[in-house]
Amino acid sequence: MDIPASSPTYGQEGLWGCYYGWAPSATPPLNSPAGFPNTFQTPYQCQMNTCQVGPASSNPLSHPQPVGQTGPPPGLQPAGTGGLQRPNHWNTSYQDQNGGLFRPAAAADVAYKAQSSSEKGAQPETKPTSPSSESRYGLDPQLLPSAVQVMQEDQTEWEGKAFASEAPSNLPPLSTTDCIIEDKGNASPRFIRCTTYTFPSEAQSAQHSHLPLGAILTPLAQQHKAECPVPVCEEGGCLRGCVECGAYMCRSMAWQDCGQRFHCPFCGKHNEVPWQVYQPTDALSRRVDAEKRPELSLGSYEILEQNKDETASLLLAVDVSDTSLRAGQLESICQQLHTLVDTVYREEGTDQCGLRVGLLTYDHRIHLYNLSASLSRPHMLVVTDTDELELPLTEGLLVPLSECKHIIQSVLQQIPLFTSESQDSTYIPQDAVVSTGLQILQAVGCPGKLLVFHSSPLSEIPSRPASSGFFSSTKPKSLFQPSDSAVSLAKACVSQGCSVHLFLFAQQDVGGAWPGDIPHLTGGGLFYYNSLLSKVEKERLHCDLTRIVETFTVYKAQLRVFTSKELSVSGCYGSFIPSGCPGLVAMAALDWHTTLALEFTHSRPLSEGRGVAIQVVLSYTNPHGEKRTRVHSLSLRCSASLLDCFRNSQAETVLTFYCKKMYCAVVERPLQCLREELQAEVTELLACYRKNCSSVSSGQVNGPHRLVLPAFLKALPVYVNSLRKSEVVLPGVRSSVHQRLLLRSRILSMDTKNTVTHFYPQVFALCVGDEHPCVVEAVRCSASGLDPCGLYLAYCPSALVLWVGQGVSRRALMELFGNSCFSAVTSGEIKLLILDTPLSVHVRTLIDTLQANSPFTVSLKVVRQGDSCEDTIQRLLIEDKSPNGGASYADFLYHLHINSLRLLV
Repeated sequence: MDIPASSPTYGQEGLWGCYYGWAPSATPPLNSPAGFPNTFQTPYQCQMNTCQVGPASSNPLSHPQPVGQTGPPPGLQPAGTGGLQRPNHWNTSYQDQNGGLFRPAAAADVAYKAQSSSEKGAQPETKPTSPSSESRYGLDPQLLPSAVQVMQEDQTEWEGKAFASEAPSNLPPLSTTDCIIEDKGNASPRFIRCTTYTFPSEAQSAQHSHLPLGAILTPLAQQHKAECPVPVCEEGGCLRGCVECGAYMCRSMAWQDCGQRFHCPFCGKHNEVPWQVYQPTDALSRRVDAEKRPELSLGSYEILEQNKDETASLLLAVDVSDTSLRAGQLESICQQLHTLVDTVYREEGTDQCGLRVGLLTYDHRIHLYNLSASLSRPHMLVVTDTDELELPLTEGLLVPLSECKHIIQSVLQQIPLFTSESQDSTYIPQDAVVSTGLQILQAVGCPGKLLVFHSSPLSEIPSRPASSGFFSSTKPKSLFQPSDSAVSLAKACVSQGCSVHLFLFAQQDVGGAWPGDIPHLTGGGLFYYNSLLSKVEKERLHCDLTRIVETFTVYKAQLRVFTSKELSVSGCYGSFIPSGCPGLVAMAALDWHTTLALEFTHSRPLSEGRGVAIQVVLSYTNPHGEKRTRVHSLSLRCSASLLDCFRNSQAETVLTFYCKKMYCAVVERPLQCLREELQAEVTELLACYRKNCSSVSSGQVNGPHRLVLPAFLKALPVYVNSLRKSEVVLPGVRSSVHQRLLLRSRILSMDTKNTVTHFYPQVFALCVGDEHPCVVEAVRCSASGLDPCGLYLAYCPSALVLWVGQGVSRRALMELFGNSCFSAVTSGEIKLLILDTPLSVHVRTLIDTLQANSPFTVSLKVVRQGDSCEDTIQRLLIEDKSPNGGASYADFLYHLHINSLRLLV
């Protein structure tokens, strides 16, 4: 089959036909566009009078391209313009993995465009323009592999079906696919999701493939409503695991001698079974009582221990400094806390967990409150020495909410009426407030959440400059690394199970004085608000408070990882304090979206007969004080064939692994080096697949130049390009240091689904013209997918944007905004009107659904086409060139293609 030189073509592995080929040259490579490292520049250039287009047998063009010029040769023109015509035997069809023939929706001729922008180092335009989509090399972005299509195809495949998680595990549905998971002996992919479900048996093969060997862990992930919850067993009712390595009982244990012994797949030792729990085995070498015991038949189960701990507490710390009083934020904060206490109290009426609540305020001193019900009124105690803080008393600082609800609400009503006794402009550091809250929890001996509401200015740390040029430095450690004092205090919080959540109001960018290190390391969070005078900001604060208090959270968590003896855990990445052992992690608190990434390394060859066994054991204390241990076990295949490894990999899991590893490395490595290494890894991966697994031989590199993509990694290039140009590693001039560090801390704890949505936002076409679809249609993250006559909702966990085209119908505007005039639509953060119209109900329902599945609360921002704030939507259209200077998806894919061919020469 002849391959078209001007349109993508997919084969069995997923093929992409390069638009034009360059004859090999010994001259220096072309200059890369901004965002590409020089070490990976195009190795093919036009020699004098030698430029090939399409197949190698094509006649050379009469117009040579000078060395250093990017874009197509001058003689190459689209069909119908008098230039070189495309041969009529070229077509734009492609074949899928099963050989079925499909045709793209639009296979128009490609119009090559000459390069008009400056080379690397060009400054971004200061005046934002409407979203636009173009390729530096004239490639048609709509004909490139689509992440949206991959998700839709997977959803269609699993629609109305259930995935059986059996041992050894098969490739599961994508995290974005809505389906039911049945535990048949392997942990659900909601809890553990691997980068590949077939591990290479040899360490050399794993290194050669450049396919990361890792697992994404979300130990407390939310399950589908139709799925069976994780079963809970009594501590004495479970079979004991391996006495040699400490691994818990699981289905991978191999029973021998009619059930008298079992072989541990993690350490390789044999264990004798006590006669009290002995049961014979059947013909399949399984115990006859396996189906009655979750530890023998399921991949996930919990063990309830007999010992109990103290119930969790909620401690509130409010800034009452003179600056906070003058700013006018204090009254709104106290009103929100008053509502929160009332809401929690109503919920406590149906749940006898005995939540205890405490309150403290601070300015340049710390004020503690004795809330004991035995007192006629609450007592306030003032602590002036914050350097060596000692609690004057412990009784009454944390009181059951059922006893102190009216007392604490009375204090909250009185706090805004306080007048500062001193005009002292000094403020106590945040560490002192956290240390006070920690001492209160330690005195009572319980874990809990510390919510700090801070309105005063943050002190600046000169060692952390705010200049965007600092990110190009080779020593970014001073920006990302937390201070020693913050790490020490965070370790104490982890030991006690104290989760810190910090709320900042009306803060200005003060360089690198970022207060989020302790919240980030203790399983808490950092939240910014511009002004609580805004109704939108008040609602966002209310949603954040409700989400924090109502989210099921566990405390004093310890995570242990067991693997087959041929593997070792070489790295663990996420929001926690690293320890000397990657397979042992301690966390103050974690909830349903807290996610970590594990990296595995071969210590010896794997056996294809035994496969790979992985077990994750999470020990924790729940809010009721119950000590539990949750066990997730996974059994995978291993193979000497790299093709099997690639066939059982998923792009979204590889993206999540790369993201967590890369974002953890920014505290140690220069950002430019990380971007280059990431591109090098993906380039090597594609080159290895082409050379060892593809039907396209390496000898064809001078023929039709086709990029070969593994079937389940077709979306990997667009994901990786989005990661490379994210604000953490390629910051833009409009992003503050606070925003970059906040983004890093949030993404590090995201699960796979939210990570994918962050790096490839969901863009929904709400209506186009007078059409009002009942089902929202997802479109690609590109300006080419935005019709000026339409309404589009773009969503990622950190942004929610409603884009209004200039040509949208008056009917649609009236149904959604209550106004039919385009110029009257309010831009910026708004709250949609509650209208009884189909479109209004449809959009508000969609927004509520997106917010419910998000770990953070984001406000809706309306952007009209042509507005000065339109760069907000441009940042989400990640297939296009980023406002920060990052390359477009088409250009990045072109360079991956060229550089992978270079490695095969």
